[in-house]
Amino acid sequence: MLLLNQLPDFRQPLHPVDAQTLGSAGADAIERHLAGRAEHMPTPLRALPSLARELGIGALHLKDEGQRLGLGSFKALGGAFAVTRLVLEAASERLGRTLDEADLTSPEVRAIASEMTFACATDGNHGRSVAQGAQLVGARSVIFMHGGVSEPRATAIARFGAEIVRVPGTYDDSIVEAARVANEKGWTTVSDTSWDGYERIPGLVMQGYTAIIREALRQLPEPPTHVFVQAGVGGIAAAIAAQLALEFGEKRPVFTVVDPARAACLFESVRAGRPTKIAHGAPTVMAMLECYDPSPLAWRVLSRTADAFMTVADEVAVEAMNRLARPTGSDPAVVAGESGAAGFAGLLAALRDPQARAALKLDGSSRVFAVITEGATDPERYAELVGLTPAEVAGKA
Repeated sequence: MLLLNQLPDFRQPLHPVDAQTLGSAGADAIERHLAGRAEHMPTPLRALPSLARELGIGALHLKDEGQRLGLGSFKALGGAFAVTRLVLEAASERLGRTLDEADLTSPEVRAIASEMTFACATDGNHGRSVAQGAQLVGARSVIFMHGGVSEPRATAIARFGAEIVRVPGTYDDSIVEAARVANEKGWTTVSDTSWDGYERIPGLVMQGYTAIIREALRQLPEPPTHVFVQAGVGGIAAAIAAQLALEFGEKRPVFTVVDPARAACLFESVRAGRPTKIAHGAPTVMAMLECYDPSPLAWRVLSRTADAFMTVADEVAVEAMNRLARPTGSDPAVVAGESGAAGFAGLLAALRDPQARAALKLDGSSRVFAVITEGATDPERYAELVGLTPAEVAGKA
């Protein structure tokens, strides 16, 4: 299903705070952070000309975040960046002088960081980033996970020294519990979703994601005409949409937000005309996107900058994984996890629906950009869905 944005604030200017956080100054800040990370390299942009011809579009480029900072997901950018900013702010206040990224390794800053505990809820990827950030600066992390998160994902987080706390219920339940315990114990909550009175830290997390589109615009041969980005609570979609709106203004590409059909909180919010929490239903295969309550901060951005909102069925997401694993012509193979392929799956669904294709003005000249937000962060599940191991697919890249 597809809905065009007809909200009252569509194409209105971004809120000044969002423009500051997610604009060029924000993107510059995450680039400075990444420059200090020894393991950082820009993630690859995959050109798929053969698949583009097969689909009847002019060009298809995918930003492969499965390569990001050794964590296999775009979320490596957000949580760790927020943790380092918060440590630097706390240390600047304690030491009475302005500090920057180069000071993170100093003994006095690390001594202050060692007294700090960062908590968050996660479906897997955000928790890894927060835990990695805490380990980088010498802080403690406590990660809250609901029962649907697989043990391999929990183990991947624990490797960074994080304490894992299991919470009954859904991702939304784990968010509430993480915030409750952190408030009770005086810890700092680093959430990738916002709520009333809590926006600045999720804003820092989203700021980290602006690196994706900043890099992509340097790598692309031409700016895209169409962009498809998947959404859980909406953070990555909002970060990319904001950058594109500020960079290109009225000439920005057509931006489509893609929700899992079984967890379509942003889609239903557009239908309702306001941020809307939806009922928990059957699990979706796109587990990293299984969110039922949109981030108000992301909504504030997307209501202004997204042109359309759509849903994709689980079977289309699995098809997208398989099509990328078995390339057409001389195209490279791409390892895309079940949530990572969702933006591309949105393109497949839109192209098959004549009304959606017309509404989005997709045709033979369209230059489409999408983000593979994660690789095979659960290798066993990936092999089950694709019939090939991640290593076998990567060998064909």
